[in-house]
Amino acid sequence: MVRLGIIGTGRIGRVHMAGIAQGSQNAVVKTAADPFLDEKTAQWAKSIGVERTTTDYREILEDPEIDGVLICSSTDTHSRISLEAIKAGKHVFCEKPIDHDVQKIKEVIQALEGTKIKYQVGFNRRFDHNFEALHRAVVEKKIGRPEVIKITSRDPEPPGIDYVKVSGGMFLDMTIHDFDMVRYLAGCDATEIYVQSANLVDPQIKEAGDVDTAVIVLQMENGAIAVIDNSRRAVYGYDQRAEVFGSLGMAAVSNDSDSSLVISNSEGVTGEKPQFFFLERYMEAYKKEIKAFTDAIEKDTETPLGVYDGLKPVLMGLAAKRSLKEHRPVKVEEIMKEEGID
Repeated sequence: MVRLGIIGTGRIGRVHMAGIAQGSQNAVVKTAADPFLDEKTAQWAKSIGVERTTTDYREILEDPEIDGVLICSSTDTHSRISLEAIKAGKHVFCEKPIDHDVQKIKEVIQALEGTKIKYQVGFNRRFDHNFEALHRAVVEKKIGRPEVIKITSRDPEPPGIDYVKVSGGMFLDMTIHDFDMVRYLAGCDATEIYVQSANLVDPQIKEAGDVDTAVIVLQMENGAIAVIDNSRRAVYGYDQRAEVFGSLGMAAVSNDSDSSLVISNSEGVTGEKPQFFFLERYMEAYKKEIKAFTDAIEKDTETPLGVYDGLKPVLMGLAAKRSLKEHRPVKVEEIMKEEGID
């Protein structure tokens, strides 16, 4: 049995606590920590089987009974706590991104060198049943050689403006999932990125220096062209679709809804809207990614998403930000050279 500590009891921390409590056969949460932990959250955690709670996450790192930690705290703490956990000899699951600063990610990479510590980054969409099936179709050559990849990712509503100001911008906060998905579906990295964007949803987002609508075109190493379209507002729900067009055909996945109900009557033919947001759409994926992490610990195997899988979407996000600023295609290699990455 893998014993875990969770650092951060906000929304995503609670998702992981609940997921482990509901479905894990090989893991338990011994301790949950958050400096802002309140009595209500502490009582809820204990009610689902968490043994203890604390306001000091260092108690988790100092506990010899805890095998691994889940870093679910604010983004600005991810790399620092990763380093502390590695030094303490704990396996690490870190929510995306590891950091917005590539140099800090490099510090985590260096700290892992020569250790047997398992490190996994939380790109949960790879564990969604739809995207797994699409990936499998590509890997099994059902559509031949990938030539065009299309990803649609639209949130049901924009985040609060206070969050926007500290998010790192749409490309490092929202699109970063799509950058990972492009790599997953293409089976390779991007070489060049070009962005067209607009502010069509909320003028406060523009005032905060960010965009809310974008189309990103990527050239992939294998020659395929990828297109991502993002919006911070889709009034019909969480819009998550993908398509891979290849030399022998096309494979595509659509949105999940609460049921497959379709009503046909004199007024028309209507179906249900997509599920509202990521908690509804990806709850099972969250459970599966933690199961993959704990399996890697138990079986001493590699995690499915290592530290370099956390680095590369950040490099892509930085290239996208430069493309937006300079109104030109940007090679990912430019960013890599500036950051001292071979």
